[in-house]
Amino acid sequence: MAFHSSVFWRADFSLIRTINATLYERVNFNFIRDIAPIVCIFRTPLVIVINPSLAAKTVPEFITYAKANPGRINMASAGIGSSSQLAGELFKEMAGIDMTHIPYRGGDPAIVNLLGGHVDVFFSPMAIAVAHIRASKLRALATTGAIRYVARDPDGERICGGLRNKLLDRPRRAQGHSR
Repeated sequence: MAFHSSVFWRADFSLIRTINATLYERVNFNFIRDIAPIVCIFRTPLVIVINPSLAAKTVPEFITYAKANPGRINMASAGIGSSSQLAGELFKEMAGIDMTHIPYRGGDPAIVNLLGGHVDVFFSPMAIAVAHIRASKLRALATTGAIRYVARDPDGERICGGLRNKLLDRPRRAQGHSR
């Protein structure tokens, strides 16, 4: 159990340090040395959702489409520095694609604009996207976590699994979890 706590702590504090390093010129404390984690309250993956008007049905198809249309994919986020923006930026870098970042004031306006076809992709918290996925108003390509989250579309097909598997095209098991 200590290993998992260490992993959660590292991931959370790495994100905080990264964001603060870009927002503030000088921070007068060291997160690793001066702040001690107490408990991990929750952990939730993001889900890559696209407007169904895009032809892509898988992550590789989406990457192929984005490479064929550089800069023409609009990526929504819940705001500058949000986890959805950071996940999208990391995805862009790992996939070698160019998407235009469109920041919103939260996840709800981002999902509304995705539903309306004003943006093409959103790295959304699962909670605000799952009802739209189940209603086939949005298409889920993958989750950002190492753990596979299974949801079913109206035809009974699995619609999302771990992004790392799809992006790197190799199987990966989450530590302590079986598939």
